[in-house]
This record gives sequence, structure tokens and C-alpha cells, in this order.
Amino acid sequence: MSEGSPEKTEQLGAINKKILAEGEELPVVTLKDGSKVQTGTVATMLRNIALYNAGERGEVEEQLEAAVPTLIKVGLFELFPIYEWISGQNSGRSFVGLCAKKYLHN
Repeated sequence: MSEGSPEKTEQLGAINKKILAEGEELPVVTLKDGSKVQTGTVATMLRNIALYNAGERGEVEEQLEAAVPTLIKVGLFELFPIYEWISGQNSGRSFVGLCAKKYLHN
């Protein structure tokens, strides 16, 4: 599945529901370049970083990794460079930085 594929967008939408009240939905938005991204990804990433820092692994790691293409697409790592994520003392943030670095090198 490619970064902007409908399957990836649906997968990320399901992950991002974890921050919502029951029955709520987050929209998919179309960027100027025509690509579609799932809203709520940054908020969910922040929640997952907190869970990671509390010791959760497995599913939380998968969800953080799944968010990386969208985070790159919306420019998060241009505002906060990957090396800053990796070099910090926050283990969850470092994990996201390493996932982004791996994604960009593949």
C-alpha cells in the first residue's frame, strides 16, 4: 500500500479514533497537491508518545510508525527536524524520529 492509498488512510482513521468520543469521526482532507490525509494524526501521535513513554509497546509502536507518512506529508519534520526528535531525551519522540528516518531512507 502506498503512502496516500485509501487503505492507509482508512487504517490511520481507525487508529486516530482512539482520541475521539464514541460516535465521532475525523475527516480526511485533500491538500493542495491533491493528496488526502487523515486529520487527527498529530493528536493521536502525541497520545501514543505518552503511552510509549509509560512503557507500552507493540500496538503503540505500530500506530506511531503508521502515522509517519502523514506526518511527513503535512511537514511536521520540516518544522521539527528528525535529528531533534532522535537526539532528545523523550523516548517516544525518539522512536517517532527513528521511524521517520527509516521511512525516508527506504
